[in-house]
Amino acid sequence: MSEKSIKRLHPAQRDDIGDLLTQRPLPGPYADQIDPFLFLNHHGPQHYPPGNRGLPFGPHPHRGFETVTFIVDGTLMHKDSAGHESVIGAGGVQWMTAGSGIVHAEVSPLAFREQGGQLEILQLWINLPGRLKMSAPAYTGLQRGDIPTIGLDSGKVDLHLIAGQWNGIEGPVHSLTGVFMSTVAMRAGGQLRVPDLRARNVFLYVVRGAIDINGDRADAFHLAELNDEGDTLAIRAETDALLILGHATPIGEPVVSHGPFVMNTREEIQSAIADFEAGRFQSLR
Repeated sequence: MSEKSIKRLHPAQRDDIGDLLTQRPLPGPYADQIDPFLFLNHHGPQHYPPGNRGLPFGPHPHRGFETVTFIVDGTLMHKDSAGHESVIGAGGVQWMTAGSGIVHAEVSPLAFREQGGQLEILQLWINLPGRLKMSAPAYTGLQRGDIPTIGLDSGKVDLHLIAGQWNGIEGPVHSLTGVFMSTVAMRAGGQLRVPDLRARNVFLYVVRGAIDINGDRADAFHLAELNDEGDTLAIRAETDALLILGHATPIGEPVVSHGPFVMNTREEIQSAIADFEAGRFQSLR
């Protein structure tokens, strides 16, 4: 076995949305994607006062990919044109397959807008191959208690398994493309080894704290792009840390994106726009 190392660190770039503190490591100046991982927005951490307007993500369309939303702190209400609706609290996750087309809203519930509180939410976009871009839309909302927690390294590491398998335990989300996805909470000095990564692209973002990978440090608000060589990832926590850790087989297809649509060709983008404008995505009820 050989260990992976850091190829490049991608710092999150500040790009606030109104009064919502937002930082984005991907896409960035040196990487358009880490195939099939396309995009990550890190909102917060910040405190909202009582009587706030909440999150600004009213009804909007998507086609051709999946979104994974991690609620680190606060609450998030989801509603979409396929009839799904939920309010997810801290530690929960939303996994949405936009597929052939969906309109959804991600906003703060009334209680949060009235009372205020801490908020920290991240959203990751995962591409779909051309053969799956027109899949039926789907949604899974998971509260913290729905996600298996796997204790490792004598209790110094908690791996929260969202999708994929770990030592015979299966995550509650069944990815269309075999994506492994987790969040990992590490105490200072804790260690984690992730095997069987040959021919897989790793998504590793440090939400909080600092970690060491093969002698190189990655701090909070950094995405670690790893070298292709190696089949094992060894992580050691320099401080208490929270990570988003995923891996997947790269798709290797052209990516053409336009706002909320991600397809393979410009013609497919034009079709997505035309379908949305013609009302073929249905509407948010």
